[in-house]
Amino acid sequence: MARYNKIFAALDGAQTQEAVARRALSIAHDNNAEVLFGHVIDSVPYEANGIDFAALTDDGLQRIEEELEPYLTRARNDECIPKLDVQVRAGRVAESLIESLIDPYEPDLVICGVRGLSNIKYAFVGSVSTQLIRNVKCDVLVVRPETLETHPQD
Repeated sequence: MARYNKIFAALDGAQTQEAVARRALSIAHDNNAEVLFGHVIDSVPYEANGIDFAALTDDGLQRIEEELEPYLTRARNDECIPKLDVQVRAGRVAESLIESLIDPYEPDLVICGVRGLSNIKYAFVGSVSTQLIRNVKCDVLVVRPETLETHPQD
């Protein structure tokens, strides 16, 4: 079985975020691996408004830290997880995840959630999980939140 030393977990700020965090931390614990949680705020809706992206990403980081606080606290106190970090960027989601978070981190495993896009939206933009599967250079695990609800890991 593969051993993972560095795990990247892509957070979507939606219903799959908690499932992704739980799975990433469980695998990290079992492998004595470090974890980087990353989230990208889609910049497209804001590009014409001259928004302060630094403030937007700071707010996003604070929100993630609050929403995942019980998991992050437990992981930061887990001797089997040597390092844990959370980073937030603004940009085009799939491109920014890969270019500014995943590639520089060089993980052994990327974990992301599945989101239910409509067929029309999927035809135009694709899915982030599909783009990650096709473009990253390591294993990719796509988590379905309902799987964790019926088979809890912790």
